[in-house]
Amino acid sequence: MDLGLTGKVAVITGGSRGIGLATAECLVKEGATVVIAARRQEHLDTAAARLGVDAVQVDVTKNADLDRLAAHVQERFGGADILVNNAGTGTYKPFLEVTDEDLEYGMAINFFAQFRLTQRLVPGMIARGGGAVINVSGRTAVRTAYPPGSTCTGPAKAAEVRFSADLAMELKPHNIRVVCIVPGVVMTPDRFEKWEREALGRELTVEEVASLRDRLETEKLPPGAQWGKPSELADMIAFVSSDRASYLSGESIIVDGSPGAYSYVRALNEPAT
Repeated sequence: MDLGLTGKVAVITGGSRGIGLATAECLVKEGATVVIAARRQEHLDTAAARLGVDAVQVDVTKNADLDRLAAHVQERFGGADILVNNAGTGTYKPFLEVTDEDLEYGMAINFFAQFRLTQRLVPGMIARGGGAVINVSGRTAVRTAYPPGSTCTGPAKAAEVRFSADLAMELKPHNIRVVCIVPGVVMTPDRFEKWEREALGRELTVEEVASLRDRLETEKLPPGAQWGKPSELADMIAFVSSDRASYLSGESIIVDGSPGAYSYVRALNEPAT
């Protein structure tokens, strides 16, 4: 299917790995001009060289970095047609162990970053006659991850859902659509490694990782369910970014594979069966 994205300018945060990288690859194949942004320069360089895209080193929790990214997009491309707010993370721990730093960082990298970057790029979209904002949230926006607990991350992810709905109404007169994608558990190596390290308190060997993931998939997932792949989310994001989804705005779409699919964090923290 031709999504009609040739010549469109797309900005993707968290674009050097995981869902962001897969989305960049998908949009490039559809003919879009892509700008990826992420914190780690080495991953950015690798992704940019592989895909032939523009790359800007950005910490989305810093306003100065967001200003620099927005200025780069405006000066080089005259603005953006598509914004994929993908950068984010999760903090999972019991409520009484959540620190002020955890709470503030969780809101900053998830909700605040989406709000602030969108605010900086929307004027350019208006000038270009419209566009699409895709906010990537997470399953803790609508489902718990206990144990160990998602009181820190869940509210930040839920804010992204409400933000998307409100923003869609406000930007509708400017021909800008806003959609929130809510992924289930997506198999990205760095994210899974982080969760495993936090749950077990140490780095795992390659053999231990393979054994653990196989065991948890067998024990915790219902028949026919599986952890998601970044490419599966990328295909959805590319579609809702395009005019093929012109009648879709203000909605949150859960892309979870199965309503019964377990949170990987929860699976890690539950006793073995």
